[in-house]
Amino acid sequence: MIDYSKFKKSLQQLQRQHANLQSLHARQGLSDLDKEGIAESVIQRFETCYDCIWKILKRHLNEKLGLPELPNSPKPIFRIAADNQLLVNSDAQWLIYAEARVQTAHDYDGLKAASTLALMPTFIADAVALYQTLTAETWA
Repeated sequence: MIDYSKFKKSLQQLQRQHANLQSLHARQGLSDLDKEGIAESVIQRFETCYDCIWKILKRHLNEKLGLPELPNSPKPIFRIAADNQLLVNSDAQWLIYAEARVQTAHDYDGLKAASTLALMPTFIADAVALYQTLTAETWA
C-alpha cells in the first residue's frame, strides 16, 4: 500500500505558504527581509513538494500499474505518467516544473525565483489534481 500522506502534507504546506505570500500586499509592517523570507519559503516548499510528487508517482506507476524498472529521475517519470493518463496537464507542463526545480536548486537569482513563484498557482492546481487522481480522494 502506498502512503500518500507526505505528498498531501507537502502540498498543504505549499498551499498555505503560497497564500501567505499572496497576502503580503494587504499586510503592513513587514520588512523586505520578511517578504523575501516568505518568498524563499514558498520556493523551498515547492522543491519539497515536487520531489515528493515524482517519487510517489514512480511508486504508484510501479505498484499500482505494474510498470517494472522505472527510471530514477523525474522527467521520464512524468512522461510515463502522461502516457498512462495520470496527469491533467501534459507532461510538457510538468517538464516546465522540472526545469524550475533544477533552477531553484542551483541559483536563487531574482528572475529565476520570480518565474518559479509565477508557476505556483498552476503547479498547485496540477498537484492537487494529481493527488486526487492517485488517491481517489477529494482535496479539502
